[in-house]
Amino acid sequence: MTLTRTLRLKKHADRRLKAGHLWLYSNEIDTGATSLKDIEAGEQAVVEAANGKALGVAYVNPHSLICARMVSRDPTQGLDRSLLVHRLNQALALRERLFARPYYRLVHGEGDLLPGLVIDRYDEVLVVQFNTAGMQAVAAELLDALDKVLSPRVVVLRNDTSGRRQEGLELGVEVVKGELPERVLLEENGVRFAAPVLDGQKTGWFYDHRVNRAWLNGLVAGKRVLDLFSYVGGWGVQAAANGASEVLCVDASGPALERVAENAALNGLHEQVAVGEGDAFEVLAALKADGEEFDVVILDPPAFIRKRKDIPNGERAYAKLNREAMRLLGRDGLLLSASCSMHLAPERLVDMVRGAVRHQDRQGQILFQGHQGPDHPVHPAIPETSYLKALGVRVFRD
Repeated sequence: MTLTRTLRLKKHADRRLKAGHLWLYSNEIDTGATSLKDIEAGEQAVVEAANGKALGVAYVNPHSLICARMVSRDPTQGLDRSLLVHRLNQALALRERLFARPYYRLVHGEGDLLPGLVIDRYDEVLVVQFNTAGMQAVAAELLDALDKVLSPRVVVLRNDTSGRRQEGLELGVEVVKGELPERVLLEENGVRFAAPVLDGQKTGWFYDHRVNRAWLNGLVAGKRVLDLFSYVGGWGVQAAANGASEVLCVDASGPALERVAENAALNGLHEQVAVGEGDAFEVLAALKADGEEFDVVILDPPAFIRKRKDIPNGERAYAKLNREAMRLLGRDGLLLSASCSMHLAPERLVDMVRGAVRHQDRQGQILFQGHQGPDHPVHPAIPETSYLKALGVRVFRD
């Protein structure tokens, strides 16, 4: 492709790029040399250092704080079908090394050098999200590249994310290839699930906790388990499949709980898995008032901290949630406490768990510290690509 646009950086603004980062902020652009307002959202440009040296190619959105994202270190190679095929093949090769079955995140944005793109694979069904104007601009080429690399039977576009709204893009969900089956099935840690890819959260499933669930699965046999924020039962149904005597899945969404029941039945576990609808904090209070006790409590809430300004209130919410959950543990219980808030530092989650343990006048032992699975690779120069935290904590009375 022929690139006619250039993006000139201010002096020293190339340091992060040289260290491997892919993002450029609007205040790093030399607007005297580059008129951002003349560049359309999604357009690609050659990025130049202050001295005019070409550093690579980025796509641009002049209306966004992150105004450009690098797609190539070769100033002659833009993001086109050939580069997309190459990057998809790189991503696929990694997943095929990691997993025996075709159920995983195929592309994890910047972690796979495809900023703004997310693809989850459910065997022959792919769910795709274009989260930036630059990635949306090459949507046709991307779909063509997917056909060449994988020839999926069905492709679903889940273009309904908040990130698209921030990029000035239209929202929508559509099947752009094939006919979606009545149930889109996946397998994780030997357990089968149906994923609501059209109307569920994100792409319908959360592959990122696979490794953390596998760890917990080894410790639930014969235990009574409470799964809060259960969504469609990723944690709870797997616990039942691994020998938990009784599982209660709690979520605020009635449709999600219907999916829990469906997924339990799919594995012949309907007798072990019960559901309860309601606000997590209210349900915790009600269970305590009823004198209920559990051997294992799982906390996998949505992000309480979406922006930096949310940190104080979000940390208070995480602290309260962990305190209230621990009140339901027996004398020697296990807490799985997770957070998907990128702005919550791992050590702060440890602080909250420690504080909750002391608030209950108990002892705590951290047995496990987990993070996102390897199909969600972390870009070593972009801390924001590492977001998931999970702590396995023994909570006991001395």
